[in-house]
Formats: sequence, structure tokens, C-alpha cells
Amino acid sequence: MEQRVKFNTELIKTYDVAGPRYTSYPTAVQFMEGFDAEAYRRFTAASNSELIPKPLSLYVHLPFCRSLCYYCGCMKKVTRHETQADQYLELLNREIALQGELFDHDREVIQLHLGGGTPTFHDDEKLGKLMTCLGEHFSLSGDESREFSIEVDPRTVGRERLANLASLGFNRISLGVQDIDPKVQEAVNRIQDKDATLDMVEASRKLGFNSVSIDLIYGLPLQTTASFANTIDTVVSVKPNRLAVYNYAHLPHLFRAQRMIDSKDIPSPETKLELMELTIDKLTAAGYVYIGMDHFALPDDELTIAQQEGGLQRNFQGYSTRKECDLVGLGVSAIGKVGDCYAQNLKDIPTWQSVVAEGKLPIWRGVSLNTEDRLRRSIIESIMCHGEVNFREFESNYAIDFHDHFALELGNLEQLERDGLIEMGDDEFRATPEGRLLLRAIAMTFDEYMQEPATTPKFSRVI
Repeated sequence: MEQRVKFNTELIKTYDVAGPRYTSYPTAVQFMEGFDAEAYRRFTAASNSELIPKPLSLYVHLPFCRSLCYYCGCMKKVTRHETQADQYLELLNREIALQGELFDHDREVIQLHLGGGTPTFHDDEKLGKLMTCLGEHFSLSGDESREFSIEVDPRTVGRERLANLASLGFNRISLGVQDIDPKVQEAVNRIQDKDATLDMVEASRKLGFNSVSIDLIYGLPLQTTASFANTIDTVVSVKPNRLAVYNYAHLPHLFRAQRMIDSKDIPSPETKLELMELTIDKLTAAGYVYIGMDHFALPDDELTIAQQEGGLQRNFQGYSTRKECDLVGLGVSAIGKVGDCYAQNLKDIPTWQSVVAEGKLPIWRGVSLNTEDRLRRSIIESIMCHGEVNFREFESNYAIDFHDHFALELGNLEQLERDGLIEMGDDEFRATPEGRLLLRAIAMTFDEYMQEPATTPKFSRVI
């Protein structure tokens, strides 16, 4: 696929509309509360009955944080009282047991991610007990190729804790950095020492972690092109394997914490475009490959290789190399994907706790995909991961005539072709270097649900 990327300001302004990030299709907006635990059980049973059952990927949500980062849109609980967190872990172990009963034990877990919140809010002993519980109810891979990752707060984790995390089986870490400028850090209530953060990368390598990923955010209050250029240069100096550089979406009507941010301090749309262009120019010049959306990786990273070989996928953590897995979501608000369904847990901690305490699966809502959903999901994933769609592939897999089935969509693509986002062939189309920055806009063409009117904003803007 085409891995070059080219910044076109006017094109970006034209197509900068609100749209899904396509970590799933249908997106969470289409999840229905009528999809319950029994529906989920049917899909897990069916997944065990496949001729060759898929390996498993586990996502474990640990929502607790010691302080509130004002930009955060994640499901979290800010507290300094460990009793609450301990109660949560106790019930999480019960949910793990409930979920583990649903999957045949010979289905190996080859991917595991602890996210939050702040997973390292919990001390190493408690994380160790959590890993033991996971190992008792699922078959955790011990192979070197496994991907066991944890989100780490550089403010509270030093070399000793890193070594302990490695001993628990984690071989990848993700560091939340966001910005190293003190003024920006103060504006978002996340103060962290630059040198301690950078030291984490080198320490991780010495301890044998296979991959270090760093998260940055552009568009935060008080950011300037000069300050963010310094942030990027500083981070690149330690060569993390991956970088995720997210666009800050200011949605205070959805995320209460963001109401603490003074909107007048947020960079203008023009400045945000400059920040985005700066990011792309600096990271590609430093040798990083633009994977898509907000992800960059070194040329020898598994993400880059998976994209080149057609094995990349989108999921709720962004881009992933493990396309073949069923995903099991554990913990409050966690989302799983098993077979042709998505299922989300209850997102309120007390309600989630009470349901699990009764010995019930805490499924809140979900969606069962029909044939049309599966077809469109595959097309959208091909756009988001590889920037191209081969018509014959989908005609073969879904027994359709692509031109007939998507006559409306192909008509709509003509405008995107005229504007330079895509190049059309007789039986394929692919994103141009300019279009690779607007994959969400291209994918929206095939989103059947985007045709429905929205009364309130549900998505962030494409850029």
C-alpha cells in the first residue's frame, strides 16, 4: 500500500467534519441495550464451535486515577482511597471467572492489554494477583511473540516497578506523556518530569520490553507550534517504537473533566492544522512511518510490517497486529468483539459491581452484525488500515457485484476523486498521499448509519 503522506491544508479544511474513528463498525452509537448477556453467551458458544476457534485478546479496564487530567475522555474514577480500588479488583476477579467459563481453555490468549484509568494505580502485588487470576481462567501465552501491554504513568513508575511489571509477563508498555511543556501540563493538570519520563524508555529497553509506545496530544490549551515542536523533538530523541499523536477533541458536553479547561486557551483551528502538519513532517523526517489516523511506527515495528503484509486491523485500542483474535472486554465499560458481535459492559462502577456480585455477566449493550454490516465493516477496515479497497476481493468473499451493490457509494466517491483524496481504478480505489490523512472521511462513504440525522454531536472531527 501507499505509505507516503502529504499535507494539503485546503483539502483538510474541506473534509474536516465530525465522524467516527472506526474502532468498530457499527460504531458504539449503534449499540443497543436489547443485546444482553444471553445474546453474548450465544456468540461465545458459537466462537468455540468454529472449525478452528480463534485465539483470544483480552482488554482489562482499570479505571482508577489519583488525579484528574482535564483533557481526558476515558472512563475513569479519581480517588486516593485504595479501598474502592480493592473492591473493584475483587469483583473484577469474579468477572474474569465468569468470562473464562465461556471460552474453551485451549484458546490461547496471545494479546493482553491493561488500560484505564491508570493501571499502575494498583501496586505490583495487586497487579500480580490480577495476572494470576487471568492465568487461572484463561490460557495466557508464554510465547515470545505474545503482546502483553500495560499503560504506565511515568509520574509514579520508576525502574523498580518497571522490572516488576516485566516479571509479571508484560513485554510492552504505553507511556502517557501528552506534552512536556510546563505551561501546557499545568493547564491540563498533569505535571510530570521530562527527564523521568524519557528515562522510562531507556529503562524499558534494558529490561527487555519489546516495544515502547508514547502518547502525545496536539490541540491542548496553551500549546504553540514552537512548544509542541520541542515536545516532539524531545520524545523522538529516545526513539520510542511507536507514537500515537491524538487530536484533542474538546467535548465538554460529553466529558465533565473538560469543563475545567478554559476554551480561550485552546489553539485555533488554524493553529491545530499547523500542529498536525508539524507532527507529520517531524516524525516522518525522523524515520517514522505514518500508519494512519494518529499512529506512527518505526519501519521495523510489527505495525508497519503488518500494514505492508495486509495484516493490520482496527480495534478499541487503535491499530493492532492481531487480526485473527476474538476480543474479550473485562471490567467496567470494556468492549469486546466475539465473532460477529460487539458487547459492552456497564459503564457505571456501582451498577457494574452489583451485577457482578450477583454472579451475572455485566453486559450493558451491544450489537449483532448482519451480512451487510460485516461487508461494510470489512470495507471500512480495509480503508482505515490499508487505504485501499479491491472490489474483486469483496465480490469473492460476499458474493456481490461491487459496482451494483455500492452504486450510490461509488457515485459519492467521484467527488473525492475529483478533490484528490483517492485514485479510482476499474476494480479498486486507493487513498492518495493527501487522502491518507482523511481516511475517516473516505470510510464514511460506506457507513450506512451515517445517513441518519444526528441531534447532538456524537463524534470528534476528522482532523
